[in-house]
Amino acid sequence: MLWGADWLDPLMGIAGAVLVAVWAWGLLRDSGRVLLDAEMDTPLVAEIHEVIAELPGTEIRDLHVWRVGQEQYACVLSLLMATPIPAGQIRERLAIHEELVHVTIEIAQP
Repeated sequence: MLWGADWLDPLMGIAGAVLVAVWAWGLLRDSGRVLLDAEMDTPLVAEIHEVIAELPGTEIRDLHVWRVGQEQYACVLSLLMATPIPAGQIRERLAIHEELVHVTIEIAQP
């Protein structure tokens, strides 16, 4: 009002609203991917399949991967193995992927 710029206050209000809307959209998109279990599209899932494929007589019954932090993932893996090996050995093979911070392995026999 001092310099006759009455239009500046509504303009800054609109600019702030746009800024908050862009931030909220990004937050909804990222949290929605985690909550809807859309993280299974990451290349990490294919790499886990490759590691398990190296084990003879092993079939993946169930695999879930979800993000627990920025570039950190948890994994639950259920395997059907003809000759079971200790879960620790499988965990060691998966240790080459530093982004896997929590791995749960279930082993079953046919």
